[in-house]
Amino acid sequence: MGAEKSIMPFPYFHETEKLTNSFRENVEGDFAELPNGYTHYELRGDKDAETVVLVHGFSVPSFIWEPTFRFLTEAGYRVLRFDLFGRGYSDRPETAYNLDLFANQLRDLLDALKITEPINLFGLSMGGPITATFTVRHPERIKKLALFAPAGAEALSFGGLFNFLLIPGVGELLMGVLGKKKLIDGVAEDFYEQEQIAHFQKQYAPQLSIQGFGRAILSTLRNDALGDSSDLYKRVGELNIPTLLVWGRDDKTVPYDQAEIVVSSLKEVRFHTIENSGHIPHYENADEVNPIILDFLSS
Repeated sequence: MGAEKSIMPFPYFHETEKLTNSFRENVEGDFAELPNGYTHYELRGDKDAETVVLVHGFSVPSFIWEPTFRFLTEAGYRVLRFDLFGRGYSDRPETAYNLDLFANQLRDLLDALKITEPINLFGLSMGGPITATFTVRHPERIKKLALFAPAGAEALSFGGLFNFLLIPGVGELLMGVLGKKKLIDGVAEDFYEQEQIAHFQKQYAPQLSIQGFGRAILSTLRNDALGDSSDLYKRVGELNIPTLLVWGRDDKTVPYDQAEIVVSSLKEVRFHTIENSGHIPHYENADEVNPIILDFLSS
């Protein structure tokens, strides 16, 4: 995978930290050295238990799975969550941030951890096309698939400032000046209720200070990881893998009406609409979603 060099006419003043070995020593969780860099992960549960792997979305790292991670480990599953490259405490390699990079990261991490049995694979938002890519390439490694408001049924259209982020040089300038505030403010739109937003933003903000975050975000946008992946979902449907689909009715990030496209592509699908919920129903409506997850896994 070739390196992707960024034009950076304006420094990212908020990126003051480097992911050094001494930095990693003070981070909770573990690190695996993979071909494209270190990956930050947490793996809990009996090694003989059934494995669930959690893949997060575009910019919020693996803490977004906290309610699911905690619930499933307490339910007796072995659960793995990790930060995608460019996010959280995983490395920010100078490469193209696309579905290939992320699907290969998942494969390499499973191999490094010697997880060879079929897994239950969960994908949130951009984690949808990532897990779909992995499933199509490695169907023998998948037992069940769960998608939470997955991106890719149609290309996401942001408009406005987003279009300028795609322009080399201009995007770097805007990310340097406005990126931190825009990203922190933007995650608030994932919620239906307001009570949890401040705590969520406090957990989200630290990764923005690590060098390479802005470059990774821009590269992800420019390499179509949020583009049209509808053909991927159709290919997943042809595999007849049991699939769970969960979507918040009031999702502003990946519109709820895209659920119909995903449902029509998947043959073995259980679809649950979560009322009074935004883009992250597993987090915001955990008391409702967790029993749905458990029933799906145990059936």
